Amino acid sequence: MGAADIVPGVSGGTVAFLMGIYEELIQSIKTVSGTTLKLFLQGKWRAAWQSVPFRFVIPLGLGLMTAIFTLARAFAYLLNTYPQFLWAFFFGLVLASVYVVSKRVVTWDMHDYIAAGVTAVLAYIIVGAVPVETPNTLLALFVSGAIAICAMILPGVSGSFLLVIMGKYEQILSAVNNRDIITLVVFALGCAVGLALFSRVLSYLFRKHHDIVVAILTGFMLGSLRKIWPWKEVVATRVNSHGDVVPLIENNVFPAQFDTSFISVIVLFLFGLVVVLVLEKLQITKEQVGDLGDKKFEREHTKALQSQKEGVI
Repeated sequence: MGAADIVPGVSGGTVAFLMGIYEELIQSIKTVSGTTLKLFLQGKWRAAWQSVPFRFVIPLGLGLMTAIFTLARAFAYLLNTYPQFLWAFFFGLVLASVYVVSKRVVTWDMHDYIAAGVTAVLAYIIVGAVPVETPNTLLALFVSGAIAICAMILPGVSGSFLLVIMGKYEQILSAVNNRDIITLVVFALGCAVGLALFSRVLSYLFRKHHDIVVAILTGFMLGSLRKIWPWKEVVATRVNSHGDVVPLIENNVFPAQFDTSFISVIVLFLFGLVVVLVLEKLQITKEQVGDLGDKKFEREHTKALQSQKEGVI
């Protein structure tokens, strides 16, 4: 998830969905920002501590932070030096994710198809938006964090790309690489507030309208493919805060020639597809093993109850 969130155009929420932890992620965020915080403010610190789902939160948090702090510099280099190869891998990953996530809709009906189609168009328009300059203030940084984190936990919507649109991506990436504590703390506070509010909305929607929500997320993922198409033509450029010339507007194009670079792109695209399909297979196997374990427990529990009854008789 951390690796995906670094790349503009790819969502960590997509990975969470593929690994089967998405709804648990939303529920954990809701618990920590609600029950835990309430108990802590009431002075019930022991109860607050016990309410935190540490077995889920700690491994996930460590994984996110490790990926962000170890891969941020490498991904920045790849985006500048070998963008086609990086985009190719993630294009394959997201395209396969569209297929995998769409299967989580129990029964597709007309409402689901319409919802997916509308959100696909909406995502297509959003990822084609031109970046703007926002005020370089702590308040703007806080608001950017609150907005971006909502997208980061939505499959198909890239929080990193929203940061690009708001003109804050390079600032955050630089803060991570340079250990700018103040910038990171303010941004993190914005993320915390955004998560606390948005997780409640998502939890309610999943509980009440599961199929159409998954259809909407599938549409977002499909529309976001526009951003990560490997072959691009730069139409306009801009000078960033470091004085470097970077793309401002890009059009998706077909490859000009079928050379070794094209073959490399196709290989990485296929690799992204395979990664997702393997992850899906592992998740299905895990669920099947869990189901078998539950059934075995039920059988043993039933036998124990029957033995107790016979002993009593």
